Amino acid sequence: MVVNLAVVGAGMRGLRYAREAVRTGSGRVVAVAEPDPERRRAFAAEFGVPADGVFVGWAELAAVDRLADAVVIATQDRMHAGPAVAFARLGYHILLEKPMAPEEEDARAIVAAVRESKVIFAVGHVMRYTPYTRAIRGVLDSGVLGRLASVQHLEPVGWWHQAHSFVRGAWRRADESGPMLLTKSCHDMDWLLHIVGLRPARVSSFGSLSHFRPENRPENAGERCVDCAAEPGCPYSATRLYLGCLGDPSAEFWPLSAVTTDPTPSGVIAALTTGPYGRCVYACDNDVVDHQVVNIEFEGGVTASFTMTAFTPMEHRRTRLFGSHGHLEGDGRTIRVVDFRTGVEEQIDAYAGGASMAGGHGGGDEGLTAAFLAAVAAGDQSVLECDPDEALDGHLLTWAAERARETGTVQAL
Repeated sequence: MVVNLAVVGAGMRGLRYAREAVRTGSGRVVAVAEPDPERRRAFAAEFGVPADGVFVGWAELAAVDRLADAVVIATQDRMHAGPAVAFARLGYHILLEKPMAPEEEDARAIVAAVRESKVIFAVGHVMRYTPYTRAIRGVLDSGVLGRLASVQHLEPVGWWHQAHSFVRGAWRRADESGPMLLTKSCHDMDWLLHIVGLRPARVSSFGSLSHFRPENRPENAGERCVDCAAEPGCPYSATRLYLGCLGDPSAEFWPLSAVTTDPTPSGVIAALTTGPYGRCVYACDNDVVDHQVVNIEFEGGVTASFTMTAFTPMEHRRTRLFGSHGHLEGDGRTIRVVDFRTGVEEQIDAYAGGASMAGGHGGGDEGLTAAFLAAVAAGDQSVLECDPDEALDGHLLTWAAERARETGTVQAL
């Protein structure tokens, strides 16, 4: 069965899922809703969407007879709940980009709607669907580690990625999108629940916006990188970053396409002269944290620590699992397993692409899209190995961790 898809939001995530569906032959794009006229036109042209399948907004698409088997919802974070509830009630199966919603009430409303309508539902927790994750789960299921005692998990956001998305970009302010732990790391919370396989009992968290603040601005810094005396020695130079994307198709797709639709030197400079991505990182209106730790105690006493930090290269997550009979550590590419009983070490190659959006999130974009389309074709939620309540659980853990950080308390779950 080829699944007919409607895509709401023709930005980078909507494009990524649509391209994966079409590439494999498992999906066909028949409708798009996108307010930006240039993105709407380009998307419709790329996928051959007929004129009667092109809409300015999701409400217009929802107002006509159902055009597709499923819908991909890839709007901005605060625009998820309305279309998700509406399309669930119309009988569309749903692939919803993460996070589900910035507020718990909206996320619960989405789950209630998909439960009531009995539609297939997936959240863009792409980390669940990488070969790396499947390999780690395979090691755990084999029993070689014995009883799991604790987990360390690091998300190396990357210095330039923090500046791009969370200082200059669309996820820089909690009131416009959400706290960084939600917008960037809710799928890390989901991943930890998926790997540990137990209910979380308590959580604490600490973190702040420590560096990207006005008081850290060099004395000779300008308002924009294009006319800044400090730019040549600044690690967050927008001029260096975005001009450096030119000629690289992956980098032109992301991050450059968020900056300009004109991938030429003059197009980049024009965008940096007038647009948000050319601003000094010490003179933006950002307020989300640039580093955070989360400590989790699970039922049965298993513990996990998660660190998210801007101050790294942008790389795959790094994880260590500590068990009674063995040890595992991985870097998103290779997994090392040590068996305490024999002293034998095993190396597992689990590389399936780069860590970024341009690299397909280590095979996660491909894996999630394939699983969603297979679930829709079979009419079986279990193909996704995640039900709507499980998808919500990672968000609930994230919100509890944020409450813990903001109040300096340990939160029970």
